[in-house]
Parts: sequence; C-alpha cells; structure tokens
Amino acid sequence: MKPILSDRSLHVVVYTDSAGLGGAEISLGHLVGTVSKEIQITVVGVSEPIVNFIADRRPTTNRRILSDRGFFSFLQHIYTFYGLRPDIIHINLCSPWAGAIGLMAALLLPQVRTVRVDQLPLRTTDILTLWRTRLLSLRVDAHVAVGEASARRMEDFYALGRNTVISIPNGVPDFAPSGAVQSAFTQAQGNQAQGKWMVVGSIGRLDAMKAHDVFIQAIAEVEGVAAVILGEGEQRSSLERLAVELGVSDRVKLMGWVEQPQSYLANFDVVAMPSRSEGFPLAMVEAMLAARPVIATRVGSMPEAILDHQTGILIEKNDVQSLVRALQELRDNPKLRIQLGNQARNFALAQFTAEAMATKYERLWQQSLSNPRSPRFRVSRPPD
Repeated sequence: MKPILSDRSLHVVVYTDSAGLGGAEISLGHLVGTVSKEIQITVVGVSEPIVNFIADRRPTTNRRILSDRGFFSFLQHIYTFYGLRPDIIHINLCSPWAGAIGLMAALLLPQVRTVRVDQLPLRTTDILTLWRTRLLSLRVDAHVAVGEASARRMEDFYALGRNTVISIPNGVPDFAPSGAVQSAFTQAQGNQAQGKWMVVGSIGRLDAMKAHDVFIQAIAEVEGVAAVILGEGEQRSSLERLAVELGVSDRVKLMGWVEQPQSYLANFDVVAMPSRSEGFPLAMVEAMLAARPVIATRVGSMPEAILDHQTGILIEKNDVQSLVRALQELRDNPKLRIQLGNQARNFALAQFTAEAMATKYERLWQQSLSNPRSPRFRVSRPPD
C-alpha cells in the first residue's frame, strides 16, 4: 500500500462525544490500539474517562478534552481541530444524531477529510434532528456503517442515496488461544456425558433492545439449561421478577457489569443474543473468536456473521419458541456445538479481527486523502 504523505506521517483525529462506555467506544479503542504505529493518532472527546479509555489502548496517543454544550463548545471544537492540523477527522457515533458539534466543526476545515462512522442504524421521528443528520451525512468525505445491512438502513432512514454508505465491520482482538478453546469444548462434552447442564451466556446491557426477557422465557421452557447474563441496566428488577414468576430464578444468574466479559466465555457452552435491534455487536465477535456457537436474531448486521447452522443459529426477534428450539437443538447435540463454534472462530479470524478492521480504515483514510472533497447537497434519483 503506497503512503499518501511522504514527508510526514498521517495524522488522524478520532473523535467521540459519548459520555458513557459501550460497544462504540470499545470498538474505537480497538482501532486506536491496532492501526499502524506510523500513523499519528489524537483522541478528542468531551468525557475525560472515555477519552482516556480509548487513548490508553496506545500509550503514546495524544488526547484533548472539550466542552460539550453551547456556542463556546462549537468554537472550542473549531479551534482545537484547526490547531491539531490533522489529515483526517474520524468521527465515531453511538447514534446517528450524535456528534453534531464535532461534525460541523470538522466540515468547516477545507483541507481536512471527514470520516463518519455510524455504529447503530437508528431512525428519528423528530424532523429537525432528521434533517440535521441528513445534511451532515451528505457533507462528509466518507460514510461508514458497521455492516452491509446497517449501511442500507442508514441510506434509507436518511435518504442518502444507494451505495453511499460503506460497510466496515467492527473487529476485536483474538483473546482466545486455540488450545484453550479446544480444551473448554472437551470439558463441555464431558459435562454433557455426565448429564450436567448446558450453560448459555448472554452479554449486553439490561434494556429492552437486548431482549433478555425473551431469553428468560425460553430458559423456562428448556430443561437442563442454565443462563448467565453479563450486563447492567434499568431492566434488572423486571428481569429478576420475571425469573421468579417463571420459576427459573435458580437457573438464571444476573452477574451485573463485568470488567472483562470475554474472560467468561470459556464457561459458556453457547451464547444467546436475542436482540430486537443491533448494529454489529462486539460481544458476538468475541463469542465467535472463543469458538462459541451464537444464537442470534435476524436484525442489523448480525446475519452477516452468524450464518444459520454454519457459524451459529439464526432466529426471529421476539420469537420465544424459535429460541427454545435452538437451545434444545444445541443442548442435545454437543458435536454440533463444537462444529458451529469452530466454524465461527475460523470465520471471525478471517473477517472480524481488530487487525482486519484497522487495515480497512487505513485504506479508507488514504483513499479519502487521494480524492478531492465532494460534499453533496442533493441526492440523484435512483435509476428506473
């Protein structure tokens, strides 16, 4: 790959206005920690803990903390971006309407290329927010979503024109050595032979989008299966009540928020992700790299990684009985669990590692610098 700049290193500002830690911020941290050391990175944001979390993935990374409200914040963003003189401003968004101040400030710098990354394809019913999101999306030099389905949804939600949003899936480091993966599966086979329960894990914040209620309802109908849920959120009390009402509180453990959820994967036989809405969740890729078969809903870009009965099992959202059948199938067939898990790991190693993600972004940054700025003010009609 030819470098675009011969006299100095590429300077990329990565920006987030998130005040909380989630998959979008963790993914950005993986990117910062994995891109070529020849690329200069500065992390800019409005939350010191979040900026430090991302920048700490590469200790030499510069960092800036900005105000997040009012006209002063806008001026501070412009002043900071101008003073840093980056080649690329890479704006990571946890929702399509986030990052408006950062986007507007970046777009005012004529020599800088702006890359917009939407982690979750959501629509809004607020007309002002919709039009602001659309106009800012049309002006950027490159627009990224974390999967093909997510890209098409962003195009449709905000009338951006077909094939104007590209797909770069989130990637994660490979934490699981293959020997440990196989050892854990050998243990799972032994547990099955001894009549021990199959342990099904689920990872994600406790809110309606993650559909842990569907998971608990399915557990209540499948004997010989225990559930472990990693995550915290506003639905904890209602989920605990549901488990009691269904008589499965002894088989459902809500672990709360954990520092390193991937470290729990060796204790799971299966990972269930019955989400009602998703982009391209990191927990899914982490489970695949740990060679765990994933039961996932056909939402967002999850079907691009979970291929039905090849790297996992796909079900419909809000379909308790579909999840029940998938759990029963994997409970009764440990060889299938091993087969799906190993195929999932191989697929993730080829497609969804942090290294694969970083390579694609480095290529996109260089392509953006090679091309003249071409902001759009209108979208052409699709061909008949």
